[in-house]
Amino acid sequence: MIGTILFLLVLLYVLLLVVITVRKIVFQGKWEFIIVFMILYLPFYISILSIVYQATGSEIIVGLFQYLKELLLLLAFLGFFLYQRDFWHYPFRLNTVDVVLLAFFGLATLYLFLPLGEALFLNKLLYLKNTLLIGAFYFLGRNTRLAGEQLDRVFGWVMLIAVGAFALNCLEKVMGVHFQQWTGYALFNFAVNGIEPSGNYGLSWTFETQTTGMRLASFFSDPLEMASSSLLAFATGLIWFLTKKREESGFYLFVMLAAVGSLFFSASRAAFGAFFAMLFFIALVFRLYRLLLMGVFLLFGFVVYVVYFASEDFYYFVYDTLTFQNASSLGHAVEWFLALDAMVANPEGIGLAMSGNTGSVEDDVRVGGENQFLIYGVQLGVLGMLLYIGALALGIVKSLQVFRHTENVSDARVAFVAASTKFGLLLPLFTANAELYAYVSLVSWWAIGYSLSVYNRLLPSVKRSSYLSAPS
Repeated sequence: MIGTILFLLVLLYVLLLVVITVRKIVFQGKWEFIIVFMILYLPFYISILSIVYQATGSEIIVGLFQYLKELLLLLAFLGFFLYQRDFWHYPFRLNTVDVVLLAFFGLATLYLFLPLGEALFLNKLLYLKNTLLIGAFYFLGRNTRLAGEQLDRVFGWVMLIAVGAFALNCLEKVMGVHFQQWTGYALFNFAVNGIEPSGNYGLSWTFETQTTGMRLASFFSDPLEMASSSLLAFATGLIWFLTKKREESGFYLFVMLAAVGSLFFSASRAAFGAFFAMLFFIALVFRLYRLLLMGVFLLFGFVVYVVYFASEDFYYFVYDTLTFQNASSLGHAVEWFLALDAMVANPEGIGLAMSGNTGSVEDDVRVGGENQFLIYGVQLGVLGMLLYIGALALGIVKSLQVFRHTENVSDARVAFVAASTKFGLLLPLFTANAELYAYVSLVSWWAIGYSLSVYNRLLPSVKRSSYLSAPS
C-alpha cells in the first residue's frame, strides 16, 4: 500500500516538474530553468528510481526516469543555442578556470579512445558522460544571468530541500525505520545494480555505524550524499542570513539548524570534519570572527563531550577513527595505497572506468575508489589529477575574489556559496568518490561557473585591486 502511494506521488511530481521545465525552456526560452529542475530532481533521484522499480519491476521504465535528466539537459543546451540572439557573435572570453577545465575534459575524451585499461568501451563512454556533466553545469553557470529575485528563488529551493530532508530525518528517527526500507532501495540495488543487501537493516553497511546505530539518508541516495549536501544548505542559509534584515532572517537560521541536524543524523565523520573546516574557512576568509569563535566553542564542546560524557562505544568510535583503527578508516587507507601504487607504476594513467565506485566501473578491474583526486589520478594520470585539482582551487580562489569585489549582493551570495561549499567538500573528496553526489556536485559547479561569469565582468577592477594591494 505504501509503495503504491509513493509511486503515484512520484509519478505526479515528476510529470508536473517535466511539464513546467519543458514549457519554460521550449516556449519561454528560459533554458536557465534547468538548474531549478536539477535542484528539485537530483536529491530524490535514487529514491525515485527505487520507487518506480518497486512498483513496476521494469528496468525499461526505470531507464526513462534515469535518463530524464540528460534529456532535459540536452534540451536546455538546444534552448541556449536557439535562443541566442546573435550566436555567431557569441563572446568567447576564456579565463584560467575555463582553460584548465577544457584541458581536463579534453584529456578525458582522449582517454576514451586510447587503448588503455581493461574496461569495456561502453563503460568508458558512460564514465566519460558522468564526468562531462561537471563541464555541462559549469558551462551553464558561466552563461547564466539572473536577477536578484530569480537567484533568491533558485537558492530558496536549495534551502527548502534542506528543511524537507531534516523533517524526513526526524520522522525516520521517531519511527525507527529508514525511508529506504519503504522505497524498495535494496530491491532496486540488487535487480538493477547487482548489489546484494547487506547490514542489519537490509540495505547496505553505509546505513549504519560500526556499533549498528542508524545512519539516516532522508530521500538522498545514502547518508554520505545527504551529509555533503548539508554543507551546501548551511552555506546558503548562512549567507542569506548575513545579508538579510534580522527581522527577515528567522527562516535562514532554521535552514542552518536543519543542515546541522541532518549532519548529525548522517553520522558521517568526513562531513563533520568538513563542516568544522568550512566554518573556519568562512570565518577567516570572510572575516566573520564571531563565527570563528562559535566554531572553536563547538569543537571544544565536542572534545569535552567525547572525553567526559560520551558512551564508551562512541569514545572508541572517535578514537579508532582518528588513529585509523576503525574498519572504515582503515579501508580508506588501503584504497588510497592501492591508488597511489597504481599511479607510481603508471603515471600516465591506466584508462577510464578503472577506478571509483560508479556503476560503470566493474569490481574485477577496479583500482582504488575512495578518494576523488586519486580516482582521476589512476585513470587520467598525474596530469589529469593536477588539472582537476587546479580547476577546483582556481574556482574557489576566483569565487572569493568575486565575493570581495562585486557590488551586487546577489552575485556575492552565489560566489560565497560556491567558494564555501567547494572548500567544505574537499575532505569528502579525500574519502569518497564525491563527484558521484550529483546534487551537491553539479549545483556547486554551476555556482562556480556563475561566479566566473561575474569574474570576467569584474576582471579590470580585480586586477586593479590586486595591483594596488601588491607590495611596492
